[in-house]
Amino acid sequence: MRLDHVSYAVSHHELTDTVQRLGAMLGASFYDGGRHPSFGTSNFVLPLLDGKYIEVVAALDHPAADRAPFGQAVRQRAEAGGGWLGWVVSCSDITAVEERLGRAAVPGHRKLPDGFDLRWKQIGVIENISSPLLPFFIEWETSAEHHPSVGGHSVSLKAIELSGDSNTIIDYLGETASNPLDDVHVEWVDAEDPGIVSVTFETPHGVVRID
Repeated sequence: MRLDHVSYAVSHHELTDTVQRLGAMLGASFYDGGRHPSFGTSNFVLPLLDGKYIEVVAALDHPAADRAPFGQAVRQRAEAGGGWLGWVVSCSDITAVEERLGRAAVPGHRKLPDGFDLRWKQIGVIENISSPLLPFFIEWETSAEHHPSVGGHSVSLKAIELSGDSNTIIDYLGETASNPLDDVHVEWVDAEDPGIVSVTFETPHGVVRID
């Protein structure tokens, strides 16, 4: 399985400062990714090498943030102090995941500042809310030339530290717990809360670990 992106959730009033702080740590600049109208959230994006990206996302003061599972997940993580929300796995055909979870994927879109409407389908956020260790899944409906990783040229994602019951990943993904991702090293660590503990990046200035 291939990692598509990692999500970092904060409150809306912390969004700008967080983007500047993480950008300074990584030596790269985020761009305004626009709003997710159906989820009640907005984000900033940092393209990475190897077809991946980081999003820093916040819930808006909008009814959709209370209705949509993704908006709920973002708000819940922000109210808990903010930080890594989850890891997102790329699917070329999300049908198999829909069949396994017993429901249809949810359409998502966000309009970029230049007016382009980025579209995808996602599933698994409900499971992430109940168990933050679990990833959710995305299938892009727009072409690869518009993927949020386009433009990444200096920073790569090298490793993710996860905390929780590794057997959960075996049951959920059908992949070995030690290495559920094909392109990113996964390390299991002990921590108080399940989920992403840290993400490690290779930058032009060396290795950066973000908790």
